[in-house]
Amino acid sequence: MKTYLRILHYARPLAGFLPQYLLYTVLTIFFSIGNFTLIIPLLKVLFDKTDKVPLLAPDHLPAFRPTIQWVTDTFNYFFADVLADRGKLGALAFVCLVVVGSVLMSNVFRYLSLRLLAKIRARVIQNLRRDLYHRIIGLPLSFYGSERKGDLMSRFTSDVQEVETSVVNTMTAVIKEPLTIVAYFVVLFHISVPLTLFTLILLPISGGVIAGVAKRLRTQAKLSQQTLGTMLSVIDETLGGIRVVKAFNAQDYIKDKFEAQNAQYARTSRAIDNTRDLASPFSEFAGVSVVAGLLYFGGTLILGGQSNLTGETFIGYVILFSQVLTPAKALSSSFGNIQRGLVAGERILSIIDTEPAIRDQPGARVLPPFQNQIELRHLQFGYGDTPVLQDINLTIKKGKTVALVGPSGGGKSTLADMLPRFYDPTGGQLLIDGHEVRECTIHSVRDQMGIVTQESILFNDTIFNNIRFNTEATEEEVIEAAKIANAHEFIIKTPEGYNTTIGDRGSRLSGGQRQRLSIARAILRNPPILILDEATSALDTESEKLVQEALTRLMQNRTSLVIAHRLSTIQHADEIIVLQHGRIVERGTHDDLLRGGGLYQRLNQMQTNGLLA
Repeated sequence: MKTYLRILHYARPLAGFLPQYLLYTVLTIFFSIGNFTLIIPLLKVLFDKTDKVPLLAPDHLPAFRPTIQWVTDTFNYFFADVLADRGKLGALAFVCLVVVGSVLMSNVFRYLSLRLLAKIRARVIQNLRRDLYHRIIGLPLSFYGSERKGDLMSRFTSDVQEVETSVVNTMTAVIKEPLTIVAYFVVLFHISVPLTLFTLILLPISGGVIAGVAKRLRTQAKLSQQTLGTMLSVIDETLGGIRVVKAFNAQDYIKDKFEAQNAQYARTSRAIDNTRDLASPFSEFAGVSVVAGLLYFGGTLILGGQSNLTGETFIGYVILFSQVLTPAKALSSSFGNIQRGLVAGERILSIIDTEPAIRDQPGARVLPPFQNQIELRHLQFGYGDTPVLQDINLTIKKGKTVALVGPSGGGKSTLADMLPRFYDPTGGQLLIDGHEVRECTIHSVRDQMGIVTQESILFNDTIFNNIRFNTEATEEEVIEAAKIANAHEFIIKTPEGYNTTIGDRGSRLSGGQRQRLSIARAILRNPPILILDEATSALDTESEKLVQEALTRLMQNRTSLVIAHRLSTIQHADEIIVLQHGRIVERGTHDDLLRGGGLYQRLNQMQTNGLLA
């Protein structure tokens, strides 16, 4: 119930639609009940018992009272008047016209309520998907390392769709059907208390069975949604790594992996459908059983002279009670359908409720423009109990270039990720001009940094928009940035120049071209602090030369932290930091480290001899 109410909260403000929806629903129920209660006077005309109507009709039009008796008296007043003026055929025509009018009004208000519900549904899904997207955008990088991308995609797509179809669409059942049932029983009690009490005997039993079915559905739905997320992850990995799949002739292997998840999802879906479909037949069987018992019990009362019900009233009562089965069946089916949607809602809300580990502290201040130096004091970081960086002390003066080198897994990328606050240190301090970055807003810290990574992150958009990304740069500024990045020449050779769409992740471009677009994007941003994470390690010699020239231009008059795999690219760095097992083991210039005879010299010697790529 808590999950359902939270989902419904996304329709806020509730005051904007709930009173109106309740009004339409009440009027729909009122006219729907009127359709069937009019059967009783219709039967009176057909059974030639209209002589009793004038005796029941009041002498004057009754004053309004919100009671069933007022409705009955008002109808009898007009019915008796028509009967006296136009006879039985006129009375029959009058009843038929009232029935048609009642059906028309019932459907008009039902349409209005459904129209309003469509607006609510769209609002709920829009707000829910917006909050989910905003939360995922705000979560730290560590979150994405522990979550499957396919599972996150399934929450955006199938889970949100499930909430729409199974939860939001059942609002009409949760609100309308209980009101309908209550209204019908009020009328039924007004007609006959003993018969109505008899019909209530079986309701607790059927309610208990339906509750058991709903609990079982909830368990099955959790497994189903988890399986779907895993299956989508397999699909995402297949599409992302299709080149490797084909190169290793792994089609059959990846097919088997997919088929296992697909089969499990089919089994759980089938089990859910089987369980959910049990609720409707059972409720129908229980309802028909009650009607049969009602016919027998009511018949014995009337035939035995123990009730003042007339034949036409009893028939009208049975017909009216049979209509209770429709909302009751819809309500029981909704409880089955809603379980899967609630599980999907819980999966969505679990992401929305995830608090980002890295966020602005209360009272966080804006980091002033960079002026002097970046300083790391006894910096430490670890994933859980696993240390990654230990006692890092480093100062980077403004305008200087510091390079990080060392074996894989030494902590180079993690150290670089500390500056833009992708991760926060678990110990020590990271200061920019004496300001602790954890006390500054994340936006102001990252606003002063530009990042070029080994993998060029581009978007399925035009070249122009990829370079201009999140800036208000003019066309001239974009072209100038492309020229500095050695990208202008290849751009103008593309089919549509700067308006060429580059495909998913820049798939229509070569690795060197993608990297130069990333550099042009960083140049346009014009950051005072630059982070280069092995920006040339994946390129061929010609592309590396062009990219390196672009990087040299980019690094001019900027403070740069460079992660290098190829040591030849950082020979002119002002200081080289050698990291091993999360500690600084050597530091100095290229020449100093070569003379030192340590790890850096061995790495350089291996690359010189061609033992390392």
